[in-house]
Amino acid sequence: MDFFSILTLFGGLAIFLFGMNVMEDGLEKCAGGRLKSILENLTSSPVKGVILGAAVTAVIQSSSATTVMVVGFVNSGIMRLSQAVGIIMGANIGTAATSWLLSSTGIESTNFFLQLLKPSSFAPIFACIGIVMTMFMKKERTNYIGTILIGFGVLMTGMELMSSAVAPLTENDQFRNFLVLFSNPVLGVLTGALVTAVIQSSSASVGILQALSVTGGITYSNAIPIIMGQNIGTCITAILASIGANKDAQRAAVIHLSFNLIGTFVFLILYYALDAMIGFTFVDQSINALGIAIVHTSFKLGTTAIMLPFAKQLEQLSRFIIRDGEEDKRYKLLDERLLATPAIAAHQAKSITDNMAMYCVDSLDVVTSMFDDGFTEKAYEIITDNENEVDRYEDKLGTYLVKLSRQNLTSNDSHMISNILHSIGDFERISDHELNIASAIKEIHDKNLSFSAAAMRESRVMAGAISEIVGLAANAFINNDTEMAKDIEPLEQLIDKLTRKMKRHHIKRLKSGECSIETGFSFADILTSCERIADHCSNIAVCIIQVSDDAFDTHEYLNSVKYEGENDFNRKYDAYKAKYSI
Repeated sequence: MDFFSILTLFGGLAIFLFGMNVMEDGLEKCAGGRLKSILENLTSSPVKGVILGAAVTAVIQSSSATTVMVVGFVNSGIMRLSQAVGIIMGANIGTAATSWLLSSTGIESTNFFLQLLKPSSFAPIFACIGIVMTMFMKKERTNYIGTILIGFGVLMTGMELMSSAVAPLTENDQFRNFLVLFSNPVLGVLTGALVTAVIQSSSASVGILQALSVTGGITYSNAIPIIMGQNIGTCITAILASIGANKDAQRAAVIHLSFNLIGTFVFLILYYALDAMIGFTFVDQSINALGIAIVHTSFKLGTTAIMLPFAKQLEQLSRFIIRDGEEDKRYKLLDERLLATPAIAAHQAKSITDNMAMYCVDSLDVVTSMFDDGFTEKAYEIITDNENEVDRYEDKLGTYLVKLSRQNLTSNDSHMISNILHSIGDFERISDHELNIASAIKEIHDKNLSFSAAAMRESRVMAGAISEIVGLAANAFINNDTEMAKDIEPLEQLIDKLTRKMKRHHIKRLKSGECSIETGFSFADILTSCERIADHCSNIAVCIIQVSDDAFDTHEYLNSVKYEGENDFNRKYDAYKAKYSI
């Protein structure tokens, strides 16, 4: 094997890894946020977790990506540790799909249709179709499918290059003598683990072994320990991802490592014990790509079958290794580990913002209850706590979304992030104004003052209108409902007019002596806060509608709503006017 063959080998490896990365990226984008919903809606059943973990990994072609997502979900509190066990086991099965795809390199036949099944035949076809789909098709999903095909074609081309580069080793005695060393199970396991840990992909590591198998110098006794080690080496990605995470996320990584370590130990003991008793005839036979795929899959299925009944014990073992600590009881709000899978990260950010919106709704419900039930310290404490939580959400989301916006996003995820970035400030300001209203009511209570009966009647009407507009804004945002968002502007206009009318009425009451100057200041503060809340709800509605249309011109939209769509706007306005009249 000369210098140029070595150059071709490393070039083939580079192309192989690049193709795998391109295909993985395309598959992930094609699946989008559905990956999150699939993993998020698991039950406590380990069997269902195994099935879903295997399916997701087979789709995205990366057990490392799946386990890193699981670590991120556990760290963020989306997923319980007990749910993670099944998915981690399933991820190990799902990654075997790659070895079966790569095993098709060993097909040898003169039959035309069987020849088409060889990568050297169909990889160029897939790549050409993918280029056409990405360059000439405008639909985003079609572009992603094209990226998958290109990645697959490149991956298979890299595999062929590696195989052709090592072909001369078939007749090399030194290479054959070197491979005998790997018959030692400990050395074989360590080599497989080390290579996989370095390239952080068991699929790529298996692919390299399958490429080397074309030399005919690799036997089953060489390959089996290496394959076992490859499954240990792939754990390095999850371990690295768990650094700095909370205890449960670290336990998820420990479960992944324990599962593969115990599985390897049990599998090797059974294999060598049976070989000693029965004497396997295939041990010294050369292994090909198909044989490697069979051994690889058998190990994963066998290990899962053995370990699945002990899922709870695996969880207990991880808790024994990673002990509880007081500082780790709170989940991290947003996990940067999920940035590696932008679709998941975008939907996680959306879930957090949905919570932020609901805090605003809950706070306003408590505020409006004060107009009927009076001020209480408990209610004020709830509103204060919610406002602090919303502030924390805005701070975390802003930083996280800036990092996420730098990733390679789909148009849907880009729209979602744009909507969140425009809306989190409005939700935070709504929360501030809710606290301002509560503070004004607290001041009235502390000074032992009270509003006039007329002022209270008008305040209850305003409270009803504000409750409805905040509820509309929150639900329109959570459900991305543009039709509901269009109901907000007529109500916002009515609230503006109600505010002006209530201020005029209040001035009259001041002049007649019905209300005092002291209560007047608090009443004015409440009205101003109500008006500002409605304004921010309007901003959220405009954002939802405009972002969905790939535009963001607030004035143009508001003018079109009020004048171009005059009849619909007036109809909704009149309905709100009849509902909230003073």
